[in-house]
Amino acid sequence: MTMLRIAVPPAIDPACLAGFDPHAPVIALSGLTMGTQWQVRLAHPSGVHILGAPSTEALGAQIQARLDRMERTLSHWDGQSRLMRFNHALPGTWCRMPGDLAQVLAHGLAVARASQGAFDPAIGRLTDAWSLGPNRHAAPPDVATLRAARAASGWQRLVMAEGWLAQPGGLWLDLSAIAKGHAADAVADMLADLGLRHALVEVGGECTGRGMRPDGDPWWVDVESPPGTTLAPLRVALHQMGMATSGRYLGDHTLDPASGQPVFGALAATVLHAHCALADAWASALLVSPFPAAQALAEQHDLAVRLVCATGQEWLSPALRTMLE
Repeated sequence: MTMLRIAVPPAIDPACLAGFDPHAPVIALSGLTMGTQWQVRLAHPSGVHILGAPSTEALGAQIQARLDRMERTLSHWDGQSRLMRFNHALPGTWCRMPGDLAQVLAHGLAVARASQGAFDPAIGRLTDAWSLGPNRHAAPPDVATLRAARAASGWQRLVMAEGWLAQPGGLWLDLSAIAKGHAADAVADMLADLGLRHALVEVGGECTGRGMRPDGDPWWVDVESPPGTTLAPLRVALHQMGMATSGRYLGDHTLDPASGQPVFGALAATVLHAHCALADAWASALLVSPFPAAQALAEQHDLAVRLVCATGQEWLSPALRTMLE
């Protein structure tokens, strides 16, 4: 029998005990966003009302409204989103960034710098060339098309100043590799503002766990293993942290910003981080990186990471091994 492995954070955050109610019922809510499904499980303490009423329907509607606002800001499928308005802006135009866009870009640029461009939020021209957005092309891009798309891309071309973003000309953002992680964080933050500090939020497979379950356990989440592998099961106590996985087996169409080509390196990368948005971006960066480089990045930045290589073997970073011990 294969033994279940348990990963837990080194300490319980005392702040998360606020609002803890061992008798609170756990409610489940779900809906659709960003072309995928969202799900929330939360402890609903007595006396906490949403929109003036203790209605789960009202809470579900409020979560959906928050996600809808994010999608109208961050989507590269919606031609009227704030992101697409920036993409189509004239050279030299300064565009005002709403809060979600500013926060996602701040996280994305931090990982772009730390990963030396393995994660890049400004490769929209490349994803468009590969038909990974609303524009469909009859054939894969040729060498000339990729060369032009790469020349028009790159996080180094982004200039941000006090909530404004400059369009240098022809630069397209694509935040699909970080938006779902940000959405999970944002919904968890919204729930906390409503007095609901004990919840598990999942958006398209990216998860954020806050506080604890009413029974005193953390929110347990299993790390998915690629099909055909025989890895020992890994279960994570998602306490005050997020978890994201990128993998070729998941249908992720991850591109290497350096070559503009689809990734054929690691099979899967799972990252645990205090911010699910950063876990999401790092998972993409590590999937893009050659296996030794991904290992070095995880160790250098003290990331809790599981990598699965194409042969089905796994590597656990020192930070994740500490959680297992």
